[in-house]
This record gives sequence, structure tokens and C-alpha cells, in this order.
Amino acid sequence: MHISTLHLAVFAAFVPGLCTAQTSTSCNPTENTTCSHDTALSTAIFGSIFTEGSSSNTSWKATAGSIVYGSNGAEFIINEKGDAPTIETDFYFFFGLVEVKMKAASGTGIVSSIVMESDDLDEIDWEILGGNDTSVETNYFGKGNTTSYDRAIYYPVTTPQSTAHTYSVNWTAASITWLIDGTAVRTLYYADALSGANYPQTPMRLKLGIWAGGDSDNSEGTISWAGGETDYSDAPFTMYVESVNITNYSPGTSYYYNGTTGAWTSIVVVGRSVGSKANSSTVGTTAAASGGVAGVSGTAAAAMAAESAVSGATGIMVRSGIGAAVAIMLVLQLVELALV
Repeated sequence: MHISTLHLAVFAAFVPGLCTAQTSTSCNPTENTTCSHDTALSTAIFGSIFTEGSSSNTSWKATAGSIVYGSNGAEFIINEKGDAPTIETDFYFFFGLVEVKMKAASGTGIVSSIVMESDDLDEIDWEILGGNDTSVETNYFGKGNTTSYDRAIYYPVTTPQSTAHTYSVNWTAASITWLIDGTAVRTLYYADALSGANYPQTPMRLKLGIWAGGDSDNSEGTISWAGGETDYSDAPFTMYVESVNITNYSPGTSYYYNGTTGAWTSIVVVGRSVGSKANSSTVGTTAAASGGVAGVSGTAAAAMAAESAVSGATGIMVRSGIGAAVAIMLVLQLVELALV
């Protein structure tokens, strides 16, 4: 995308040249074996309620511009040309459920973005155009591969600029499901992403931002994709984020790549708590790289995962504000991962 390392998504097959995905990373572990470990989200559940003010802005850092807080939550504002406020988590997570409740910014050419991204250019996106009040875009990239242009798919949603909706991604080793207000709209399976080669599968950060795809300095194709040229005299353009919840399926202290394959089986989870139910629920996902959880067999881990998931589902729903359908999906995914 245009801002920081948020990069422009695909304009389907109509403008293939726009498929740029994430174009840079400070250190790509598939090319460099000396990259630093990624700081991991150490708990299974993380939440920010931005309607409570700046006190909720812990574990986030601004990568461009700044945000303010009001009754509608965190405000990402474009006041003039060049503005592109963006924040990102100061931790990574390795498979999980991400939920963002927000109102997109209105305005021709204005793009509101929710992006999950990794060091080796894996990426999962939501993009909402300020001039489109009937649909939102889902997208993904694997290892920065932009050789095909059929990844971006739009789904209907009611007035995303004036109505707060919860945009979610449930991400596991087997599949990625995009949800709107708890209802699944798209599922991508590992095998369907170029037999896994294009499947996002490495530890990610979450980024939230707003930018002007319709800026006159952008290419004609970019401006067209964004819905037209942005008129800054119509500013301010504001994206509101009420809350964010992340359920991390592989908590630890850090993650690192064991080799340069970029495969999920190569990711080592450092600092996993022995016997922790939350951590055991993902033993199938990371055991190949990290040696598993000491003293926990695959069968036992599956049983622990099921017990943990069922007993914790109510708490997750309350904490995350998700519906029963998503909670059930989360339970099933936790058990599925434990059995892998």
C-alpha cells in the first residue's frame, strides 16, 4: 500500500499492474539468516478499546502521522495532502483471530486499511474505499508474490463509512476466513493458494491506517482503483476504530525462522509455557519446529485444546465481543490445529 509498509491491493484483473503488495521489509528471513527474533504476543488474548481514550493505546506504535481519540474511538485523520496516519502492534502473533470494529473514512480516493503483515512479505488485508458504500475488499499475498491478479474479492456491506462493522480474520495453518459482523464471507484454504506457496503462514503484526489512493501524484491506475482523484478541500477524512481484539493461537516470548523456507513448520515459538492450555492448543501448528510442549503428546494436546476451547469460549465471546458463530469456529479451529 501507499503508506509505510501498507501497500496497494489488487484491483482484481482489471488493473494487474497495481498488484504491488508489501514491497519492503527491514529484514526478510527467507533471504537473511541473521534477522532478529520477532517479539511475540505473550498472552492468548489482547484487546484495545479505543473509545476509552489514549490509555488503551498500549502495545501500539505510530509508523506515520498521529491519531487522536474521541467518543467514536481512535481517529485516523487526513487533513491535507501527504497525511497517512498509521499504527501497528509492537508484537507479532502466529495464527489467530483478529477483530477490528471500525467506521471507514468517506471521501473519493480515500482508503481505510486493516493489514496483517509478516517479515517475509506474507499479508492479509481488508480495504475499504471512501467512495464505495456498498462493499469492502479482501485480499492476501504470500511472500510478496504478485504474479497472479485474482486475489482481491469484494463483498457487500451496509454503509461502512457511517456504520461501525466488525471486520475479522480467522487465520490458521489450514485456512483463512474473512468475516463481517461475525458472518464468514470468504475462506481461503492452504492448498488453494498456489499449493500453499502463496499462503500467508508466518508471524504477523497488525497495522491500521488511512491513505489517499486518489492523490494526484499517484498513477492513473491507482487513482482509478481508489475510486477517483481526492479533493483535499473536502477534508478532513476520518477513519474511526472503536476496538481491536487479537486471539493469538501461539503465545510465547518471541518467534524466529528456522531456515529460509518461510513455511509455518519452520517457525520456532520461544518461551511457550509448558502445560499451558492456551499454548497447547497450537502444539500441532508449531511442534515440528519447536519440539512441541514438553510432556504433552499429540492426543493429550488435542484433549487439552478441546477442554480449553470449550471452557474458554464464553470468556472469549465476552472479551472479544464476537458472536456465537465465531466462537464456535474458534473452538473448532483450536481443536483442528491441535490435531494437525
